[in-house]
Amino acid sequence: MAEREHAERREPSLQLPRDGRPVLRTSIPGPRSAELLERQATHESNARTYPRKMKLAARRGQGAYVEDLDGNLFIDFLSGAGALALGHNHPELADAVRQQLEQGTHMLDFPTPIKDAFTQELLGMLPKPLQDRMKIQFCGPAGADAVDAAIKLCKTATGRGDVISFHGGFHGSTQSTLALTGLRPPKEHLGNIMPGVHFFPYAYCFRCPMSLRPESCSTNCAQYLEKVLDDENGGVRTPAAVIMEVLQGEGGVIPPHPRFVQEVRRITRERGIPLIIDEIQSGCGRTGRWLAFEHFGIEPDVIVLSKALGGLGMPIAVILYDRKLDVWKPGAHTGTFRGNQLAFAASVAMMKIIRRDGILEHATREGHYIRERLEQVRAHLPIIGDIRGLGLMLGVELIDPKTGRGDPIMAGRVQEQLLRRGLLMELGGREDCVLRFLPPINVERITVDAALDIIIDSLRGCAGSHAAPRASEA
Repeated sequence: MAEREHAERREPSLQLPRDGRPVLRTSIPGPRSAELLERQATHESNARTYPRKMKLAARRGQGAYVEDLDGNLFIDFLSGAGALALGHNHPELADAVRQQLEQGTHMLDFPTPIKDAFTQELLGMLPKPLQDRMKIQFCGPAGADAVDAAIKLCKTATGRGDVISFHGGFHGSTQSTLALTGLRPPKEHLGNIMPGVHFFPYAYCFRCPMSLRPESCSTNCAQYLEKVLDDENGGVRTPAAVIMEVLQGEGGVIPPHPRFVQEVRRITRERGIPLIIDEIQSGCGRTGRWLAFEHFGIEPDVIVLSKALGGLGMPIAVILYDRKLDVWKPGAHTGTFRGNQLAFAASVAMMKIIRRDGILEHATREGHYIRERLEQVRAHLPIIGDIRGLGLMLGVELIDPKTGRGDPIMAGRVQEQLLRRGLLMELGGREDCVLRFLPPINVERITVDAALDIIIDSLRGCAGSHAAPRASEA
């Protein structure tokens, strides 16, 4: 009887538009969203971010769509900052979580059938040369926990203390991971964050950090790293690890030249330096490969995974590492929430679906399609400085056509226009000038087209206002 009453109270499922377009019923934010946003501002920390620019209170989501409290339906090209690889509330993933819920949710690091299934599935997704060589460490539930574990492992294995990171890299917001992150403002008032971190240029060829010709930029960044490491007066000791994203996310969706990545791998291998590849945002099929480093023909020593690995937004974080680094003693790295059974269940279902439905190939096709449509209008939109990325992790860098520099004011206007038209997208990169694409990797073409229509119209409108004379100039 109780189950029947519960079923009768259950709200109807979210109806998605047949034409793929958003449905806007009120101004943004609507009255109910505005009320909840005001209460949030009163009671929540000042550290909150997304609802400051995307002013809505979410009610529910389905696939690539989010509905707010006022009945407005948005296309979601943020996808939980990349955590929702298959979108909101995928029915097969939700079923897997419900089934596991009846078996157990929290088992510390005891082996369980679903944890074993997760381990085997995840190792099976690796490139074949790595499948038998890698071990797995279950960390705390956030990506920063896994980054911290990766650094800790490499320091333990090598007996060294320094770490090399790259300009523009983002590895987390904790005391240790913020030290590895290029973004400077969050750490200006912290004082003694983790010492021994050295930053080197990353092959950001659109804005060459070495001020060189684009065709030489990729190799010179790596050569600089090599020269400093080999220079007795270079000031940098042989590090415990080099950590990098092969596709920078928060730094502006920057894929380096393949030669740069390959050279970094050569340099680290020849000097016995473990190479950590941070795949927290770029992993789990986002780039059209299960892991982004597969595009570059390298094999890292340590892989960091989180975000989309939880399948349905379930918190989980792991590191995969070469067996030769497994020098930890029992209890050397622990965490109460490192055995999330619901995340294992959702992830196993997700990996099976990705293989079964050819999702990696789909992400590659849709990524190419998005870039082609944007390239078609690029010549008429001088505010577009660069279009880049891999698979469905893409970025459009917006510039001032007169100076060629990033234009954060224009980027903010574009983001606001997108929201008013029903599309959720985040900005990133230097000065927040890069419009970032993070749709579900199984997003349908009809949704992609609807989103691109909004994006192109918004870019045209903002580019037109940019060209218009200011009031003081009229």
